[in-house]
Amino acid sequence: MDKTIYLINLYDYYGELLTDKQREYFEDYYFNNYSLSEISENKGISRNAIHKTIKDTENKLMHFEKILKEYEKSNKIREIIKDIDEEKRKQIEDLL
Repeated sequence: MDKTIYLINLYDYYGELLTDKQREYFEDYYFNNYSLSEISENKGISRNAIHKTIKDTENKLMHFEKILKEYEKSNKIREIIKDIDEEKRKQIEDLL
């Protein structure tokens, strides 16, 4: 799986565990497609500081997944329920 997609999926699970600054920079970089230079310019902070914060955030998201495994569990459940009839599968997916 593409690393970007993986990190965005992890963000969906663990984003609330990040600081406001980490969420803001991550969203600017991954969701708004701003470059490090653009974020740096908009925030009045060095490009290096933005880069470090985003890398720390990525590492933190992967650390949360390593310990909690919520994303992995969700994918396993989706794999298991794919053979269940459509109505019940939809109900279970809505809960995930």
